[in-house]
Amino acid sequence: MRAVGSHGVDRALIGQIEGTLDETPIAQRALAEDRVVVASEHLERELPPRYARFAGITTITCGPVAAGGRWLGAMIADRGGGRFEPTDEERQTMLTLGRLAALAASVERATRQDERARRLSERIELTREIHERVMQRLFGLTLALGSGEPLTPEERRTCHDQLQAVLADLRSTLGRPIDSSPRTLATTLAELVARRAERTPQLVVSWPERLEIPAGLEPLAQSVFLEALRNCEKHARPERIDLRASKVADAFELEITNDGVAAPGTGSGLGLRLLSLEALQRDALVEYGALPSSRWHVRLVASLEGR
Repeated sequence: MRAVGSHGVDRALIGQIEGTLDETPIAQRALAEDRVVVASEHLERELPPRYARFAGITTITCGPVAAGGRWLGAMIADRGGGRFEPTDEERQTMLTLGRLAALAASVERATRQDERARRLSERIELTREIHERVMQRLFGLTLALGSGEPLTPEERRTCHDQLQAVLADLRSTLGRPIDSSPRTLATTLAELVARRAERTPQLVVSWPERLEIPAGLEPLAQSVFLEALRNCEKHARPERIDLRASKVADAFELEITNDGVAAPGTGSGLGLRLLSLEALQRDALVEYGALPSSRWHVRLVASLEGR
């Protein structure tokens, strides 16, 4: 969870605060019991310990932001930092505000999900088109060229013509945009990685000083990073996750490697395959796969020319 709004507190300061539900018991109780919860003692047991003494606050209230049985967030408030006990009217006001915020968030989320479903449908259709128009031709060429038999001049011309047709199909297919809606990002990859490293002790980051990513590359780079971590959480029990970012000549490279893979060599999910297609449209390459010693890696290489 990250702060999305504040009153009476510097937005830049609030924007740096984030946490998980597991480390915020007061939010767990507020959501589970659907009520405003007040805490004045041992705030380090109610909030992430790093924020327990935030701004000298001694009493906090927490109200649920939930709708239709879905937990969407929590509203945390104080009154000047000192001790206080909210009135019944104030508790009801917090509950009402939380439900209004949840209603607005539900509508926004539904809209985003519809848009994501449309984009996913377009990408799946693109994957199917590439398979039908390109992969079958390549498979036939692989059989012909890998047979070990010498090819006649006519057969070589046929292979050449087929390769030209494959390239033409790829240019035609990949020339069609698969994501025409620009994505607005609230953060950078460097900030995203730094925040994640704070609460993921297995994540070891190698990020050179002054390394900046062009704005046009940020959405793809962030998607690759998040998808790599999601796959790591789903398919491995890592003791170490290495992230290495670098700039070599006119190319940006991002590689995430983890150990603890339960079943190496079982393939990848749809997420990485779709990112591979998106990368091709952005003059980039996404590769992934198993490594020795039960490891897995995801690597993004992108040209920086013209960005």
